[in-house]
Amino acid sequence: MPPHGRRRLSCPTLFFLLLFLFSSTASTASVVLGIDLGTEYIKAALVKPGIPLEIVLTKDSKRKETAAVAFKASRSGSDAKIFPERIYGGDALALSPRFPGDVYPNLKPLLGQQFKNTHSVTEFRKRFPELRVMESKERGTVGFRSSSFEQTEELFLVEELLAMELKNIRSNAMALAGKGSSVKDSVITVPPFYNAEEKRAVIMAAELAGLKVLSLISDGLAVGLNYATSRTFPIASEGGKPEIHLVYDMGAGSATATVLRFQGRVVKDVGKFNKTIQEVHVLGTGSHKDLGGDFLNQVILDDMVQKFTETNKMKTLGADASHVKQHGRTMAKLWKECERIRQVLSANTETQASFESLYYDDVNFKYKITRSDFETLASEYADRVGIPIKLALDAAKIELSDIESVILHGGAVRTPFVQKRLETTVGSADKVRTNVNSDEAAVFGAAFMAAGISPSFRVKEIRTGDTAGYVSGTTWISDGKERQQKLFTPTSAIGTEKQVTFKTMDDFSFELFQQLPGEKGDVTNSPITKIQTKNLTASVKQLEDKFGCIPADMSTKFSIRLSPIDRLPEVVKGSVSCEGIEKKGGVVDGMKDLFGFGSKKNDQKPLVEHEDVDTSSSSLEADSSTTLSPKEDKTPEPADDNAKVDERPKEVKKKTETIYIDFTLETTGLPQLRAESLDRIKERLAAFDSSDRSRVKREETLNTLEAFTYKARDLLEDEGFTAASTEAQRAEIEQKFSAASEWLYGDGADASRETLKARLEDLHSLVDPVQKRKDEAANRPTEIKSLQEALTQVKLMADVVKQQREAASIADAAASSSSVAESETQKTTEAPSSTTVDDFAGLEDDESSTTTTIKTIETPDPPPMPSYTQEDLDKLLSTHDSVKTWLDNAIEAQSKLGLTDEPAILTADLITKSQELQRVVTQMLQRQMRKPRKSSKTKTATTKVANKGKTKPTNSVDIDELLKDMPASDREELERMMRPPKTEQEGGQKETGTKTAGKLKETGKSKERGHEEL
Repeated sequence: MPPHGRRRLSCPTLFFLLLFLFSSTASTASVVLGIDLGTEYIKAALVKPGIPLEIVLTKDSKRKETAAVAFKASRSGSDAKIFPERIYGGDALALSPRFPGDVYPNLKPLLGQQFKNTHSVTEFRKRFPELRVMESKERGTVGFRSSSFEQTEELFLVEELLAMELKNIRSNAMALAGKGSSVKDSVITVPPFYNAEEKRAVIMAAELAGLKVLSLISDGLAVGLNYATSRTFPIASEGGKPEIHLVYDMGAGSATATVLRFQGRVVKDVGKFNKTIQEVHVLGTGSHKDLGGDFLNQVILDDMVQKFTETNKMKTLGADASHVKQHGRTMAKLWKECERIRQVLSANTETQASFESLYYDDVNFKYKITRSDFETLASEYADRVGIPIKLALDAAKIELSDIESVILHGGAVRTPFVQKRLETTVGSADKVRTNVNSDEAAVFGAAFMAAGISPSFRVKEIRTGDTAGYVSGTTWISDGKERQQKLFTPTSAIGTEKQVTFKTMDDFSFELFQQLPGEKGDVTNSPITKIQTKNLTASVKQLEDKFGCIPADMSTKFSIRLSPIDRLPEVVKGSVSCEGIEKKGGVVDGMKDLFGFGSKKNDQKPLVEHEDVDTSSSSLEADSSTTLSPKEDKTPEPADDNAKVDERPKEVKKKTETIYIDFTLETTGLPQLRAESLDRIKERLAAFDSSDRSRVKREETLNTLEAFTYKARDLLEDEGFTAASTEAQRAEIEQKFSAASEWLYGDGADASRETLKARLEDLHSLVDPVQKRKDEAANRPTEIKSLQEALTQVKLMADVVKQQREAASIADAAASSSSVAESETQKTTEAPSSTTVDDFAGLEDDESSTTTTIKTIETPDPPPMPSYTQEDLDKLLSTHDSVKTWLDNAIEAQSKLGLTDEPAILTADLITKSQELQRVVTQMLQRQMRKPRKSSKTKTATTKVANKGKTKPTNSVDIDELLKDMPASDREELERMMRPPKTEQEGGQKETGTKTAGKLKETGKSKERGHEEL
């Protein structure tokens, strides 16, 4: 019996529990999302059964969404429940010249950054001077103050704004997945140089958006994974040489290089089978955070500002470059155009741009630049192109000649001078290849990885291996001194687990850290997690008391690995252990020795011949117990008198005793949000969502009202509407609709949804009655005709039922007469016949002798007519009469009304009456079809035949004789009614139609000819 407090589950219960768990897991994880989180654009790919690796389109059917969100103040500002309208993507950037203080683009460089980080924050503030970037007092990170809210409103954190963008991506993905699908699981790409704070910021934003991060994947590995999905590589286990490729990724915010090793491998499969898999491993990475599309745009922006300040108008105003860069609207217009100019210069040698209403005095400006001028301005950045490649090769410890190709990814790699520098760096233009989609390879790789992690999908098996990116280790205090141990290198593989031994025997704490490079080239230890033990002291005491361990033999160990989710070091488990002497004894060991199943290694002495053995008592000690080996004969052989007992010391067994340590984890580094602050952010996001839904409903009501005002103009010109309304009604409708139209383009544009609904209902109250009269007048004749036809059919049905009942009575009488005649015939044939004695009778052939035979006389049943009751007939007649009376009265009342009066007959009532008649008839027919058909009855009679080869004719029943006095019209109707309806069982039989009233005759050849049926 299980101990108290522990209850075992039965096998069936456990089976169904596991089945439910797996099925629920599969159903909830059937949709996964891969997200390529870029500085300028966000791309997403969806994987669902039936939708393999499909790009999530934006609301404008674009394949990528601009990474920007904007707040547009609500026009109904008096409503406290209405938050500012959120606008995403390209629409948000289009608002930047008008509302530069409420458009938040390119937030990625600010993730996980302290406000005092002069580099990232300073560059961002230079590009977007109108944004009110402030420090979050709770965490010391970057926050924003929105002009669309009151000054007392809490700051918007970068993670909160990014969560809005990710939630917009998720809503687009749910629209693609279809109704009933829930998008939660995701894999998100991050740069390989992201540290712990930046990764935690991405995960926080995803969780605020309602996404569960299955894993973070580096950009280069995602591209390599997509590269491997359609290729196979040499099998390393069979001597094949792995392929080494380098992924060069230059986006808007940074440039990275990743060295990848591609190879195949044969591994064990289920059972005795093997399978071949593909492997993609990161060997080394390199990056440059000050190289990307935004930095090239900044070069063009600086040149624009310089030339703009050199115009005569600006000189007159006395404005220099610093003044222009502080003007938010001017910088927003210029920055928006810089991106377009750089893209045009990638395909053309020169381009130009025109601006209107710049700066305070509405200055117009025309800018022109050539590709050679741009390359001259960007020469500093051109020299940085090869730096990530050199760093990646050094980290991987390989030479440039070992690289087979350089795979390009990212939008900025299309810049001509970037490609030229890459070709110069690698030494050959043939090595620089564009064999992957430079925009979507990373997002496809992330989605493929998400499908591989999810248990709902089965994909090509490609095993990946990412690296830590930074040196990480642990620090603790021992004997009053700070100790430090290095655990992982930048190239350590994800999933690697190491054991760290501590000599302390009391509860203590230690900390995990990352070594990050500083801005001045130095290295600092950035804390990640603090671990505090809870039961170490008690566990050590337990080992001492229970197992006899001494502190010198004890060791405290913690297993630490690189997490497969965020690539950060994490503690898996901890334990304290020692080697103690295994103590034998107890009831179980004593009983084993008693029955001879104890140990046989030098702990039992063989019996010596002629040795006196005291059989009156037995000892439980192993040294004096007698056992027989099962392999030996039961009769012991005489032992040598000189045999000596082995008196070597017994072997002492040692056993390792382990007790697992309980510990707590505390996230260190940047201060974490308090629970109340996190709840406040979630509530504000939920309020935004509710406000957006209310806004959508209001816009729908506004559009409906506007469309209805246009519809009224057409109604007033419609002849049917005019005929159904009076002059006063039309005048009132025209006046009300004109006022509503003017109101919509005035105060109505800012009206609430309730006000719009009230206006719409007021207009409907004028139009709907007239429209109803018009529709009734148009549809009434058709419905009346249909109802009258239904009444005729019901009347005919009642007449048929009445005639059928009369015919059934006649048929019953005919059947009764037939049975009487049959009875008399049987009596005649059964009377004994007289025979004449013939002296030569015995000389006749056997065939001419008198014999007795059995003949079958088939008597027909009454015709199988429907058996309707008198109640059925009464119900038909009563329903017909009531509906006809109602219709006659309604037609008479309607004839006294005009077109402008409310109708006395509604088409809905006419349809209801028709359905009532149809329902009565249908119920009768269905009840009749459910009744089974009767089979024919047969009777036998014995006759004697005296003539050779001849049979005596039997009596016949003639229905025509019975019905000959019936009028011709009634007889035809009866024949029609007596035709049985075809059922499913009779569908294959041939109908007998007009043979209903034929004769049924029994002859000697009836078996050969068959029988006719009614």
